Amino acid sequence: MKSIMFAIGLAGIGLAVAFALLRTENRKENDAMNSLMVIVPYKFEGLWVFDDAAVGLSKEPFIAGIDTLIDKATANIPDAQHGFRAIFSGTQFPGANFKLEWRRAESGGNWYYSREFNQEGFKSAPREIYVKVEPRSRD
Repeated sequence: MKSIMFAIGLAGIGLAVAFALLRTENRKENDAMNSLMVIVPYKFEGLWVFDDAAVGLSKEPFIAGIDTLIDKATANIPDAQHGFRAIFSGTQFPGANFKLEWRRAESGGNWYYSREFNQEGFKSAPREIYVKVEPRSRD
């Protein structure tokens, strides 16, 4: 059951990556491959959620097992529940905290594994995703 919940949650990150990649479709292929996408997850009603006005998302939840991954990834970020930056890319970039590695295709999506968190999850996205989490700036 936990792996199913984790898989559903990772699908949320997959959606975020897919939406962010859609925004880069007018760029040259190499530019898009080197793009950094940013979302600012935060807790709302006890769930991790994010907004992306560019694609019409508001309080889009990361459900099920992704909460565990986010909790682990933000354990050292003070006040993360009020928002943190999640920077991600299909290519390695300086400062990335962890990497989700493609394992296998299944049911129209992909299974990924995080060595740092010793967890596997399901989503639809690039073969590798590098992620950096950090406190968001308080403007």
